Amino acid sequence: MQAKAAADPVRAKESIASYLPYWLHRIVILFTGLLIFFPQANPGRISLKISEYASLFTTATSRATITNSMGRILREEWIRQSDITLLMIGSAVVLLGILLSAVGGCMSLGNVRMRKRGCLFPMGGGLIMLAGCGVIYRAYQNVLAHGTEVDRLGRIDPNLPAGLPLFAVLGALITLTGLIIFFMLRGRQAEEKMDMDEKFRLFLMFLPVLLLTFVFAYLPIYGWRFAFFDYKIGDALNGDNFVGLKWFTFLFENGATRADLGRVLVNTLAMSGLGIATSWLPIAFAVFLAEVPSSKFQRFVQTFTTIPNFISWVLVYAIALAIFSTDGFVNSFLRLLGNNSAAVNYLDSPDHTWLKMLLWGTWKGVGWSAIIYIAGISGIDQQLYEAADVDGANRWHRIWHITIPGLMPTYMVMLLMSIAGILSNGMEQYLVFRNARNTDVIQVLDLYVYDIGIGQGLIPLSTVVGIFKSLIGVTLLFGANRISKAIRGESII
Repeated sequence: MQAKAAADPVRAKESIASYLPYWLHRIVILFTGLLIFFPQANPGRISLKISEYASLFTTATSRATITNSMGRILREEWIRQSDITLLMIGSAVVLLGILLSAVGGCMSLGNVRMRKRGCLFPMGGGLIMLAGCGVIYRAYQNVLAHGTEVDRLGRIDPNLPAGLPLFAVLGALITLTGLIIFFMLRGRQAEEKMDMDEKFRLFLMFLPVLLLTFVFAYLPIYGWRFAFFDYKIGDALNGDNFVGLKWFTFLFENGATRADLGRVLVNTLAMSGLGIATSWLPIAFAVFLAEVPSSKFQRFVQTFTTIPNFISWVLVYAIALAIFSTDGFVNSFLRLLGNNSAAVNYLDSPDHTWLKMLLWGTWKGVGWSAIIYIAGISGIDQQLYEAADVDGANRWHRIWHITIPGLMPTYMVMLLMSIAGILSNGMEQYLVFRNARNTDVIQVLDLYVYDIGIGQGLIPLSTVVGIFKSLIGVTLLFGANRISKAIRGESII
């Protein structure tokens, strides 16, 4: 017994030690994958004329971005187009190596056979990364040599980026850890076929969603730094234009800005409030559609009402213009009926703008929003309906006592999420329907941020407004979560 007890810690230490290379391997791959989106780590900024906001991903995919400030330099051939092409090829090769390494990192979650196959990908991917870094370094040498030849080094500002040796070291680490794993697995018995635990398969299925969420929801938070600088488009962020909390105080001290923000918040809360007040419409639509006996008619109606969700707001406005403009269908029909009074441009009028936006949004989204409730209805136990029929319940009784209670948990979650996002009601709809007469009642917070940021060039002020909007949204989310726990006893986060 004592010998067995003494052997257990040894076995546990061996197990932990055997997993350390895997975790190091995955962490290095993950860290390398994240760096491709950060401009400070860009290994392809071989000239200071390349935008400091260009990341490795941008350098490999957008020629216009890395050459937009090189007009004369390229025209005079102080930097040759072939060197820019070589730079983009090297950056793309580095990205390819990272992608192969990521595939191997995912395969390292499988059984022995899958791990043996998977360790080959990062070994090759790391070497490909090193080759890509070599190509980028060659492009830098070409720029340096040609700049010296034409005596224009001061104009082209050659630069050996710090990200280049960083990615080379990471590529070497990925190759090294892949080799270690390969030798660790050499003597182990492999299964007949590659396999992976279900929990890891589900994680990998969800991984693209996590990556997209990181890139489009969390990575932009890095842009909050603009709120602390007196930034103009094209400027660099440095100590010369650092202003601290100037724009935060300006937002509340300036009377005109306070008035605009108050008006915009009223519009935002009013239209979001109308949306929340009518959030029961999708559930009602789903319930009534489920009661239709004809399955063909159900599919037709569901398809017909879902299609508007995939129509852009620009096309929706074109449809509205064809119906409600001065020469649209409504005014033309009224003239046919003998109404010769002046035509009314219903889209141009500021009257009932909030209601109009609600109706257009409902028409566009009710079918799509009902899908989750239709799926919820199909998941309700059919034995409940059969028992209700035996007890003499009619259709309305079944709806009220079985269908609606079965959908209420889903509805409550969607409702609380809507409350948490009350300040985020989008921009596109209000942008296309806006005109000079209704702008005061249609401008919502997202559109206001767009106007002052892109329209007026006040990037720091728009960033400050966006920060406060995000913080209020997070506060509302946790508040809604507390309400959910208090009322339903369940948490939504």
